[in-house]
Amino acid sequence: MKQLLVAFFFTVFSVLAQADSRGLPDFTELVEKQGPAVVNISTTQSLRSNGRNAQPFPFDENDPMFEFFRRFIPRQPGMPGIPGVPRDYESRSLGSGFVISSDGYLLTNAHVVDAADEILVRLTDKREFKARVIGTDKRTDVALIKIEATGLPTVRLGDPGVLKVGEWVIAIGSPFGFENSVTAGIVSAKGRSLPQENYVPFIQTDTAVNPGNSGGPLFNMKGEVVGINSQIYSRSGGFMGISFAIPIDVAMEVQAQLRATGKVSRGRIGVVIQEVTKELAESFGLSKAQGAAVNAVEKGGPAEKAGIEPGDVILRFDGRTIGSSSDLPRIVGSTKPGSKVTIQVWRKGTTRDIPVVIGEIAEEKVASRSSRGAKPTERTANRLGLVVSELTAEQKRELKVNSGLLIEDVRNNAARVDLRPGDVILALITRGENVEIKSGEQFNRLLAQFDKSANVTLLVRRGELQTFVTIKGLPERRTE
Repeated sequence: MKQLLVAFFFTVFSVLAQADSRGLPDFTELVEKQGPAVVNISTTQSLRSNGRNAQPFPFDENDPMFEFFRRFIPRQPGMPGIPGVPRDYESRSLGSGFVISSDGYLLTNAHVVDAADEILVRLTDKREFKARVIGTDKRTDVALIKIEATGLPTVRLGDPGVLKVGEWVIAIGSPFGFENSVTAGIVSAKGRSLPQENYVPFIQTDTAVNPGNSGGPLFNMKGEVVGINSQIYSRSGGFMGISFAIPIDVAMEVQAQLRATGKVSRGRIGVVIQEVTKELAESFGLSKAQGAAVNAVEKGGPAEKAGIEPGDVILRFDGRTIGSSSDLPRIVGSTKPGSKVTIQVWRKGTTRDIPVVIGEIAEEKVASRSSRGAKPTERTANRLGLVVSELTAEQKRELKVNSGLLIEDVRNNAARVDLRPGDVILALITRGENVEIKSGEQFNRLLAQFDKSANVTLLVRRGELQTFVTIKGLPERRTE
């Protein structure tokens, strides 16, 4: 009996072990077939130090730290010099890429080849080629380069739209210069928005990506490229379990324009937007938090010409739903300049369809803060704990507004909300009603109408930008 039980459990464990092994992914065939299309990219940039007899880093060539600084610091010219060291030097960096056509077109990251004087591409069969840049797009971090070769192995392209969270993916690249390294993981999230990255819905994975992997392909289990490994989130400089890839469909749209014209043309409508929170939705009279709230409209821009106003909420663009504010820049940017589309906005409790002719995006401008202006004329804090003053004629001209209240001081309960001295209150919004603020007396009278549980939203001018600030619940009426 005992022998029968042992045999039974042994059989069960064997079956479970076989099932487990069948459930684990096997990347060997994928790597064997697709690996040859992945390349190592090394770049060289000649730099000249600013000072006389200056070297780029303060270490002798025999110092153990010399090699570290030579690799990672040279891209920062102008460092203190040491006599006797040549002023010209080379900066070298490594990255990855992959072949998309057999006649030598390759994709990589823009930051891999940025400012490079020489680009060297090394294939898995050890052949090396000098590459030239066809075009780069810093907004998406995509670059198209070309080598003079034929009959090259190419990758197969997949559809990131059908990629599922939790699906296995692998990266092939050259982390820290270790060519054709393979790492595996899963898709952690899709459509990630990153700060200062408005045009890419990133694929987030936990696949190990390190310096040198940049520009390499992200494969699905079918052996198809679904993204370009581009960034990591790290506090140490190395991989910490979060990496981001550019969806391959976005990259291919960019490379098509780069190949045709050497640059990328994007649409624009000329608005400043912010996310619609639950509180903002309530203030605007929306049934749920959705769309992109318009903070400001560029004077003379496509949106102003079409009739879009600050306080509108953009719900749909050319028939596509705007679920969150991050959707709008991507959709507008991918729209051909000069085309005419319909934008659906929410205004004063109802929807409106507005036809807009799309403009072309220009270089970003750095906003400067406006002057705070005259000394405060009203020293008593209002119900929100704000000391405000009406704008002078000069301030109105400078800010290009008709009216508003300048916040001179923040006291009491106002510390709970995102208001600060120098802000200008332009309007108060509640239950879909947008009231322009023309005087301190009018503003205080409006505040007095609300009970303690009311939520109100203020349209605030801050520097060159406008933003909505929601106040959840009003304090008891008080002065000081």
